[in-house]
Amino acid sequence: MAPLAPGASAPPIPGVTFSEPTAVAFYKVTCPVCQMAAPKIQTFDDAYPGHLVAVGEDPEPKLAAFATQYHMPASAISEPPPYDISEAYGVRTVPTMFLVDAAGTIVDTVEGWDRDGYNRVSAGLAEMTGATYAPVSEAGDGLPAFRPG
Repeated sequence: MAPLAPGASAPPIPGVTFSEPTAVAFYKVTCPVCQMAAPKIQTFDDAYPGHLVAVGEDPEPKLAAFATQYHMPASAISEPPPYDISEAYGVRTVPTMFLVDAAGTIVDTVEGWDRDGYNRVSAGLAEMTGATYAPVSEAGDGLPAFRPG
């Protein structure tokens, strides 16, 4: 199964309404790529407050500890096994990020750590919200351009 592609409807996430553009980030606390990307995912919450939904495939206490250690949004949604939300989105690796527009349509999908992909989602979110674009990662920041999840 592949992740949902642009043009697909975003499946529901409990407690989330897609009435505004939203970046949806799936992660797992034991994933080394998620640990590396966590501070960059936080950039979305800092630059576009209220426009990031983080879904962690772990219990809430583990998500809270991860948030503190890796500077990830503390307001993550805990998804227990069998990971129905991740399954609905076609998540096959973490991290995976989706950009969802205000109509609930997926506009972009990024698997793993992908500097260009994260910057593209940030640019899309800036355009859709009218906010100033915030680059997520740039060459020379110590992160690779790409790392699979």
